[in-house]
Amino acid sequence: MASSQTAAGHPSRAMGSALPGADDAALELGRVRDARVRRAPRVPSWVLKVVMALSGVVFALYVLVHMIGNLKVFTGADHFNEYAHWLRTVLQPFLPYEGLLWVVRVVLLVCLVAHVGAAGVLWSRGRASRGTHRHQGLGLRNFTARTMLVTGVVLLGFVVFHVLDLTTGTGGAASTSFRAATLDQAYAYENLIASFQRPVAAAFYLLAMIALFLHLAHGLWAAVSDLGATGRRLRAVGYAVAGVLALAVMLGNIIIPISVLTGLLS
Repeated sequence: MASSQTAAGHPSRAMGSALPGADDAALELGRVRDARVRRAPRVPSWVLKVVMALSGVVFALYVLVHMIGNLKVFTGADHFNEYAHWLRTVLQPFLPYEGLLWVVRVVLLVCLVAHVGAAGVLWSRGRASRGTHRHQGLGLRNFTARTMLVTGVVLLGFVVFHVLDLTTGTGGAASTSFRAATLDQAYAYENLIASFQRPVAAAFYLLAMIALFLHLAHGLWAAVSDLGATGRRLRAVGYAVAGVLALAVMLGNIIIPISVLTGLLS
């Protein structure tokens, strides 16, 4: 009885030379050694995931509001230009001209830096931990997850093009008929029509909206989990909202260049 208790209480003794040099106390606790396999990161991965989730939600809300505003183009040139001018003068004189736009731009820029930085660190850590192994059999979820880097790069390039094309009117991205807004008048309608009348610019916009749908759908799906939603019903609602919002943003945006190319908007 004594020998069996000893063997049960001290696995290394029972196994003899199977684990030479193993520490009995560590084996009893289920650990072969006390030292960490790798050094703990300065910023935990869960913090980076929360940063990505929160910044992603900010982007999602922005593109939704931006899309709704863009659909005002179907109300006519005067109304759309008045809306564009109002965005520059809202909250005056509390804020200066374009004050609210610059607040939004700064917030988006901070979110972009945080989002891309966190994504890069998480991607590097995941690649180092996973090695050559890949998840299998995840269907559409797997496809959107694997293409997040690609769609992210496409969207980043599109943001640069879009700003040069319709905001600053600089570089080869802008149409030759671009007109800058003045303190009294905006020409957003004319600039948008001139831009999308170029088939290459319209095609790039359509491609970017497809990339946005894939990126947004998976990003919001992941944010549901990363922000701590554990209830089955809550997660189901979150996933549904992610898909519907991403689809609505894509369809609401791509209808504009299609309408320009087909002559519905001119």
